[in-house]
Amino acid sequence: MGENFSQHVQAALPEQAQGKPIEVWFADETRVGQQGTLTRLWARKGTRPRAPRDCRYAWATLFGAVCPERGVGAGLVMPFADTQAMTAHLAEISAAVAPGTHAVLVLDGAGWHASATFKVPATITLLPAPHPSPELNPVENVWQYLRQNWLSLQVWDDYPAIVEACCQAWTRFLAQPDIVRSVTTRAWARVNG
Repeated sequence: MGENFSQHVQAALPEQAQGKPIEVWFADETRVGQQGTLTRLWARKGTRPRAPRDCRYAWATLFGAVCPERGVGAGLVMPFADTQAMTAHLAEISAAVAPGTHAVLVLDGAGWHASATFKVPATITLLPAPHPSPELNPVENVWQYLRQNWLSLQVWDDYPAIVEACCQAWTRFLAQPDIVRSVTTRAWARVNG
């Protein structure tokens, strides 16, 4: 996708998007829950630090999308990853697209990303990434950043606590546009100039 990205974008654009400025967005989703994620931590050599680990099975799905060029994003926390959740996420992304621009949304091949049952907003064109290629999606790095900073080594009481933690982590991340750009910018993913 790298060298020919601009060509892929131009080929995917609908007629009503021709001549408009283009924003490149990336989207993905991840599960966050009581099983938790272990991460590395500093400890004195020869010691074995304690890390909380929960064995329960409640989780939420964090849908996230970023526009690296603008350092902005759109996210939702949903109980499941399905077509209905993806439809809501597309509406959220559409609301975050800069006025007068058209967004090209790069996403993976999950079944709910290609469903014929949801309506894609007029401000967005979906562009599937080559399969399998999660390394091309910078949102994978966002999940790593969120886990390293706010979503690992946690024990949440219940589903609402998981949702709250996801919302806080996503909000903190988006409050730092320079970090958003740093974590998500890819030199090959440019289409304007």
